[in-house]
Amino acid sequence: MNTPVPLRILHISTRLIVGGSQENTVLSCEGQARLGHRVHLAYGPIQGPEGSMLERVKAFNERCRRGEEETPTGGPVCPLVLHEVPHLVRDVSWTADRRCMGELKTLIAAVGPDVVHTHSSKAGILGRLAAWSVRQASHSPGAFGSMRAHRGRLPAIVHTIHGPPFMPLEGTGVARLKRMAANAIYAGAERLAAKRCQKIVSVADAMTRQFLAKGIGTPEQYVTVRSGMETEPFLTTWTSHERAAARADLGLGARDFVIGTVARLAEHKGHDDLLEAMAESLRANPTWKLLWVGDGWWRTRLLWRARELGLTVRELDARHEDEGPCNLILTGLASPDRIPDLIKCMDVLAHPSLREGLPRTVPQALLAGVCPVAYDVDGTGEVCREMETGRLVKAGDVAALREAILWCAENEVARHALAARGREECLGVFPAEVMIRRLHEVYVEAMAMP
Repeated sequence: MNTPVPLRILHISTRLIVGGSQENTVLSCEGQARLGHRVHLAYGPIQGPEGSMLERVKAFNERCRRGEEETPTGGPVCPLVLHEVPHLVRDVSWTADRRCMGELKTLIAAVGPDVVHTHSSKAGILGRLAAWSVRQASHSPGAFGSMRAHRGRLPAIVHTIHGPPFMPLEGTGVARLKRMAANAIYAGAERLAAKRCQKIVSVADAMTRQFLAKGIGTPEQYVTVRSGMETEPFLTTWTSHERAAARADLGLGARDFVIGTVARLAEHKGHDDLLEAMAESLRANPTWKLLWVGDGWWRTRLLWRARELGLTVRELDARHEDEGPCNLILTGLASPDRIPDLIKCMDVLAHPSLREGLPRTVPQALLAGVCPVAYDVDGTGEVCREMETGRLVKAGDVAALREAILWCAENEVARHALAARGREECLGVFPAEVMIRRLHEVYVEAMAMP
């Protein structure tokens, strides 16, 4: 990529937890730094059981300081500049959000970026409003006006939609009304924020369609850039002995049929549907296993539900691990660098999530040669196509989910063929380098816009 003029880029993300949006953001930051750009990363306090990407960022920065990272011309790579924004929190809080706006405006004025790139709904709304406010304030004397005179331009503002902020309508009548009201507020805020940026990046075409249908932004603002990932670890081929050894470390047999998930134990990720779909088959087939990779606020309730259905559970991260045969193995929180090996231990990746942008775990499974079975929501069907690159099931259809997984168990050769076709398609689309190149093109276009 030809980048003759280094840029100053500020990324803003709500929480730097372990998740698809955050992995995307960190990979973007690292890749842009390697190209010689000066990259800043702002984020809110990291709390909860979902883990943190901060250690990865610190490890990258340490490699930069030791001179182990180089630009394409052989020059040193600058470490990422980190900024924790104290009041950037996930939940809506008028007091915290008002303070966060002030913190972000101060940060943006101090950094003086060429590009402000926001991620996720909360950071996306507040970050764009703050950046636009600083742009407007540049017309009056002050720090940012001086920066403009020095650098010659105002920052371009870019936002990435990693997933839909609108929650599905479900539950009682009162619950549905509350969700409708919350969705309406989010839609209004997104419409306002869309007028405060030049470009909107979607990780899936479905996101663009959904946002435009709600009157958010204009078609000219949108561009699809698939969420990049480090593909090489997924492509590495194991021998049968290596696979058996990796499975044994998890308490899995070489001949077990393993149905895996890689997702936070949280609402709308579909773990309940998977238990309902597969409990009977798991009880009837001792060599069939569920392998759940992840942790989250719903862990206790989900494991209680599994046991209520007559399944035995082993928690690998528990101090007193259960012994003996089990139906469900929970790894607990797994760092991103463990995900490729964990997926390779699976025979099928089940992803019955009800709310997604484009789930990274689906192309990751395909790259690893594992057939996905997923609900047809949002952008999932853009990668997992029914009987072409996996099994795609109508969202919420538990019987169809069961039938698709049973088909995979009974048709080993056919499911491998689906995965192989998907792998070839993903090879040219999902490498992080492709995403970083496309983002640079978006930045150049955005900087040329008023």
